[in-house]
Amino acid sequence: MGWNRLCNIAATAIAASALLLVPASAEKMAATSASHHIKAVFIILMENRNWTGDGNRDIKGNPDAPYINGTLLPMSSYANAYYNPPHIHPSLPNYLWLEAGTNFGILNDGTPREFEQNTTNHLVTQLDSANISWKAYLEDVTGRTCPLKNRGKLDKGGTPLYAVRHEPFTYFADVTNNLNKHSSYCISHLGRYSDLASDIANDALPQYVWITPNICNDMHDRCSGDPVAYGDKWLSKNVPPILNSDAYRNGGALFITWDEADKGDGPIPMIVLSPFAKGGGYSNTIHYTHGSTLRTFQEIFGVKPLLRDAKKETDLSDLFRAFP
Repeated sequence: MGWNRLCNIAATAIAASALLLVPASAEKMAATSASHHIKAVFIILMENRNWTGDGNRDIKGNPDAPYINGTLLPMSSYANAYYNPPHIHPSLPNYLWLEAGTNFGILNDGTPREFEQNTTNHLVTQLDSANISWKAYLEDVTGRTCPLKNRGKLDKGGTPLYAVRHEPFTYFADVTNNLNKHSSYCISHLGRYSDLASDIANDALPQYVWITPNICNDMHDRCSGDPVAYGDKWLSKNVPPILNSDAYRNGGALFITWDEADKGDGPIPMIVLSPFAKGGGYSNTIHYTHGSTLRTFQEIFGVKPLLRDAKKETDLSDLFRAFP
């Protein structure tokens, strides 16, 4: 047998054995990535408003929200029966639910130091394990350290515009390396909102994009006039660049929702924009919660196991014509 033929046989054997060493999960993720329509997810979290049921504080039909009602709804799909989980208030428990499918028994706001969670069973750690990129863009965070407390610019009343309770990630020890403000992992994944524009321009967006507006722009505080009008104006300036990004145009989905109802448990708004959404003002009355959103994200990215409440909630697939 010639030397060249021996080399070819050996090379073939090595290649075959290498294929056997590829983990099944990696093969599955490659197949999932190729077969799924939706490649990138954006979520914007607003604050403390009902969709309906709260009079002039509602979002649906509110004349103080002309961009939402006049521009976004006619081009989107949206839910009429989306609720925060039953009796889960105030902000922080709902943010934790969107990340992990539970509030871990927490029923008040507090800092990561007060409510640190040691579990690795939450969404962004699943994404890391599947080599899916993610980043949170936090408006008015200043500096380049892990944002473990309220900080940044101040509103007129002297309150920091960035509220740590309005994102869930710093509450997990594996994200902050046990509350280390110099954690390189935390710093690289929890960035300034001002970085979003450059990441869009440079086509450098991650696959999972979380956006937290400041406490004026998310409709939480009355910083300058009506909070609904203020937040609606912010959306009118900040949603179009996302919709014009390559990541959105080439298989993206933008979810705009609120953390909790102002009155009761809802319904609260859930607005979905995507090239794969039914759009055109399509809506339904299927009962959803934050567990539905978490399940939807897990299904889009093909990560398992389904996390806690996500196991039993209905996903948002009815709002899409092609899913996931």
